Amino acid sequence: IACFVMYLFAEFDDAANLLAANPDATTISIDEPVEIPKNQHSRLQEPGREEDDELLGTDDSDKTELLAGQKKSAPFWTFDYYQTFFDVDTYQVLDRIKGSVFPVPGKNFVRLYIRSNPDLYGPFWICATLVFTIAVSGNLSNFFIHLGKPTYRYVPEFRKVSIAATTIYAYAWLVPLALWGFLMWRNSKVMNIVSYSFLEIVCVYGYSLFIYIPTAILWIIPQRVVRWVLVVFSLCLSGSVLVMTFWPAVRDDNRRIAVATVATILLLHALLAVGCLAYFFDAPELDIPAPIIPAHNSTSKVVLEQ
Repeated sequence: IACFVMYLFAEFDDAANLLAANPDATTISIDEPVEIPKNQHSRLQEPGREEDDELLGTDDSDKTELLAGQKKSAPFWTFDYYQTFFDVDTYQVLDRIKGSVFPVPGKNFVRLYIRSNPDLYGPFWICATLVFTIAVSGNLSNFFIHLGKPTYRYVPEFRKVSIAATTIYAYAWLVPLALWGFLMWRNSKVMNIVSYSFLEIVCVYGYSLFIYIPTAILWIIPQRVVRWVLVVFSLCLSGSVLVMTFWPAVRDDNRRIAVATVATILLLHALLAVGCLAYFFDAPELDIPAPIIPAHNSTSKVVLEQ
């Protein structure tokens, strides 16, 4: 104890000597309040700013996440460049599919699932699965509707696969390309608009189409009312993902332009779903009549024999 007391006195003597050498030195007391930095003070004054940044994905944590997730870039003509677009595991894909099927109100799909590691693996296989699901389900629906009719002869229509592939892949790539170009153009006009990358927009559209895979299977049910209820339900889920993703990016633009942009996104999405239902499932099919064999007239045979 005596040694410890002597050590404390030695420390106090050193501090007194330092203060005597530099009288203008500043000391900090435990009771004094800690000064809040200016940047934190400005954030405390604007409680809504942090919520908007979180929704749009433009806060400091997002920058840190992007810097932490940067990958070594490779030339675009190499295989390594395209390999980064498919660098996802099963848990990430399932998590993104779950986020597209069960959207969280007020949460940005890109901010929560895509921005850390956008991919093309999920959108590509979702579109491919949807193409074959619609084509096969459309043929099965046509078969079950006309099953039992004596004048109907089932013929599989393989052309529906190519039509479905052209429609779905054109929608999943051309519409995001047009939307990306529009957001880039509006970003040059209005500084507050957040512009997503083309890969992020493709991810949003690709994962939003997953809900139509089980819907297309249920479209086999030969009840038109049930089919339209299913398509409205799927539109509400997938459309909400698109609205909650792109509305925060355009809401600071002109009010009419922002509303028209979101309305166009929903209209094109609805046209895809209604068009697939009308063409592959509700299209009128012409029954192929069975060949008619003319009956022999016994009276004419008797006349000829005579």
